[in-house]
Formats: sequence, C-alpha cells, structure tokens
Amino acid sequence: MTSLTIPNSEILLAFKAGRAFRRGDTNTVEPSRTKGAIYLTNGEDGLLHFMWVNRESNTVEEDLILFPFDASFVKVSQSPGRVYVLKFSSSNQRHFFWMQDASSARDDEFTENVNGLLRDPEYDLRWNVPITSTGPEASTSTAAPQTASTSSTAPPTGASNFQATPEQLATLSQMLSSMSGGRAAAEPDVSLTDILTPANLTPLFNSHPELIPALFPHLPPDLPVPPSADALQRIIHSPQFRAAVSNFDQALRTGLLGGLVRTLGLPEEAGTSVTAFLRAIQEQADRERSNSMDTD
Repeated sequence: MTSLTIPNSEILLAFKAGRAFRRGDTNTVEPSRTKGAIYLTNGEDGLLHFMWVNRESNTVEEDLILFPFDASFVKVSQSPGRVYVLKFSSSNQRHFFWMQDASSARDDEFTENVNGLLRDPEYDLRWNVPITSTGPEASTSTAAPQTASTSSTAPPTGASNFQATPEQLATLSQMLSSMSGGRAAAEPDVSLTDILTPANLTPLFNSHPELIPALFPHLPPDLPVPPSADALQRIIHSPQFRAAVSNFDQALRTGLLGGLVRTLGLPEEAGTSVTAFLRAIQEQADRERSNSMDTD
C-alpha cells in the first residue's frame, strides 16, 4: 500500500465508493464499511489506472492498469443496494464496489463516465445529461448497506477534465471573496456555474479592475499584454471557461478535494462540497474584512 500522492492533473474521475468481497466460494458479496474512493487516472506510465483509495488512511490499496475495451463497470442486478463490479473480458477477474455517496442520484453518471474512460482514456466526461442505459448489468447475489438518499443537483456538462492548479484556485478564491457581499451565501443546491457567469463577473471586474492583472498569469499565454478587458470578456464567454467552471464544480461535488483546498488557506472540510467551499470563502472574506477594519 502507498500513500495517495496523485497530481491533480492526472486525475480523470473520482467518486466515493467502498469495496465488497465474495463470501468464500459463494456468489454472495459482502460490503466493507471502510470509507473509500475510486480514482481513474492517467499514470506517469501513460496508461489508464483504476485505483481504490482508503479514505481513512489515505492510502492506495488497489491499483489496476486497464487497457481500452478490456474492462467494464456495471451494476450487480441482483443487489438490493448500490453494488457494482469491475469485470474484464480477458480474464475472470472481478472487483466489487459499492457507492458511498449519500445520494444515488448520480450513480448512473459516474458509471457512464467510468465506462467511457474504460473505452477511451481521452473520453470527455458527461454530466447532467439524459442517460438511457449504463450498459449490461452483472448478476450475482449480494448484500449491501442501505445508504440514505438526499436530493442532489448535478453540475452542467463539461468538455474537459478538471486540472485546476493551486494558483488558479487561489485566483478563484479571490474572485469569490470579492463577490461575498451576498452571492457566496450558498443555498444547499448552489452551483458554481450559477455564480461564475458573465453577468456576475463583468460588474465584478468593472468594480475591481485590480483582479484583471491577477488573473492573466493563469490564462493562455497568447493573450494581449497588457491584459485588456475585452480579452477577458471573450474568455468568460467561451465554452472552455464554462467547461473549466463546471469541472471544478464537479470536483467539489465528489467531496475529495480536502487536501487541495488547504493550499488556499481553507479548512479541509471546504473541499467536501460546493456549499462547504463557498461557506469557507464567505468566512474567510468576513475575517479579512474584520481585520481590515481593526487596522484602519
């Protein structure tokens, strides 16, 4: 077992899931209560890795190298719960998992995206789109824990994988702090795609022009220098910008960014959801405002 040290640029998909194991030689599968997560990554070897990470010890306990079309991730049809199996066409190998996200609303989306990456590691993840089928279901007797179901709003479609750097997140932190006069007071189903819109960002940049130079070191290098407001307008209206915001929103919804948000000076729980992230930004902005008033 190794400690989790995956660069964010290598992570293609991540979601909460525990492992399950066959009971002896029977067809009954028993879930493990250990908190875990499935990661699909582009490894340093250039190959697709399917990893299971123990979230309690932050260690990689399973690391499988997968080749296109050799594996599929399907729901176990006879399971009363949310049990899935990773199976291979080249062998009888089977690995069982159960979804640990509190809501089952996005199970099909995760499954669709896993199978898309198993077919093609360059697959563009798809979110909040109608899914009519997630492929064939696996059949075996199972036992799985029942998880509470809560409402969940999936983020809009994104065309690229989440690859935000700490510097880009710091810039986003500054932007959201500037908007914290009311926008960052999030409702439970808030989405970053509803906040970081051209309609909201344009007045922000007009009233805080000092943000424009701060953004440009993190944008494509072929932009005009000095940075212009027109160039920034083209960026925030572009599909690439919308995809980046959507993918950051999605990454927060996995609840697996606790370590990354610490680079922003935020508590680890800020990386567990969009609402927690915005609430932490709001609290950070309130503290900075209070400190500024104390020194005036």
